[in-house]
Amino acid sequence: MPEFTLAELAALIDGQVHGDGGLPVRGLAEPGEAGPDDLAVAMSARFLAQIVRGRAQAAIVAEGAPWQDLGLKGVIVTQRPRLAMAGLTTRFAPSATAEPTIHPSAIIDSAALIDKQVSIGPHAVVEAGARIGAGSVLGAGVFVGAGAHLGAGARLAPHVIIAAGTRIGANFVGHSGVVIGGDGFSFVTPEPSGVDEVKGSLADPVKTASQAWAKIASIGGVVIGDDVEIGANSSVDAGTIRPTQVGNGTKIDALVQVGHNARVGENCLLCAHVAVGGSAVIGAGSVLGGQVGVADNVTLGEGVIAGGATKILSNVPQGRAILGYPAIKMEQHVEIYKALRRLPRLISRVAGLEKAISKDPSND
Repeated sequence: MPEFTLAELAALIDGQVHGDGGLPVRGLAEPGEAGPDDLAVAMSARFLAQIVRGRAQAAIVAEGAPWQDLGLKGVIVTQRPRLAMAGLTTRFAPSATAEPTIHPSAIIDSAALIDKQVSIGPHAVVEAGARIGAGSVLGAGVFVGAGAHLGAGARLAPHVIIAAGTRIGANFVGHSGVVIGGDGFSFVTPEPSGVDEVKGSLADPVKTASQAWAKIASIGGVVIGDDVEIGANSSVDAGTIRPTQVGNGTKIDALVQVGHNARVGENCLLCAHVAVGGSAVIGAGSVLGGQVGVADNVTLGEGVIAGGATKILSNVPQGRAILGYPAIKMEQHVEIYKALRRLPRLISRVAGLEKAISKDPSND
C-alpha cells in the first residue's frame, strides 16, 4: 500500500492543505470507519458529520467545511470533489503493471508479434499475425485472434476475447468477460417477413407463416481508439462490411451491447445495460444512462444526454437532454410525469362534477 503525506496528496490532486501537511496517509476510508492513518473522504455535509464516529486525523472536505470542530489535525480542501476522487483512487489503486513474462501454459503462435515488455498470463492464446504493444498485460485465459492489433499499454483482465482482425489503440482496458468483434446479430428471410411488413405499415402483419432465417456474416471487424475502457461482460459486435467503431476516450460500463456497424464517438459514456442498435451513430461527448436503448440506424448528435431507461427511436439533435419512452425532451417528460401523478385526483374531481351536474334539477 502506498504512503503519502497529506501535503503530497494535495499536490497530486491540486488541492489545498489546511493544518498539518505532514500527516501520513496510507489509505482512503469512509469517515465513520477511518483509522488514524486513513484519509477520511468527507466531501459532503452528510459524510462530514460521520467523522466523529471514526478515528481519522485527516480528511478531504469541500471548501468551507468546519473541519476544526471535528477534531481533525489537517484537511485537503477541493472545489471539485468528484475530480479529486478520480485522482485519489488512482493513487491508491493496485498497480496494473506486471513484470514482462509469458506463462508456460500460454499458447503463442510463432507468427504473432509481441513486444518484449508484455506480460501474458496462464492459458492465454495469441494467434498468428496478432500484435501486442509494449507494456500490455494479458490476464489468464485471454484470447487474441489472428491479425488483431493491441496498442501499447493494454490491460486485459482474465477471459477477455479480442476477435480476429480487431484494431485497438493505446491504453485500452478490457474487464473480464469482454468480447470485441463477435458476430453481429443480422439475419434475413428468403421472402419479406412479418417484421418487414410491420416496419412498413406499423400494423399487424399479413403473413404469419414462419420462414428460416439466413445469417448475414460479420466480416467488417471492430476499430477502437485510444484510452477506451470497457466493463465486464460487455460486447462490441463486428461490422457487416465496414468496421464497428468506438472513438478515443470513450468509457463503456458493464453489460453493454454495441451492435454491428454502430459508430460511437469520442469521449462518450455508456452506462450499464445500454444497448446500441446496428448502424446507430452516437455523437462525441454523449452520455447514455443505464438501460438506455438506441434503435438501429438512429443518429444522436454530439453531447446528447439520455436519462436512465430512455428508449431512443428517432434521431436526436446535438446537445439535447432526453428522457422517457419514446424519448422526448427531458423537461417535457418531467412535466408529463407530474401530470400523470395528478391524474387520479383529477379523475376523482371530474367524477364529482359529473355527479353534481346529474343531480342539478336545472339539467332535467
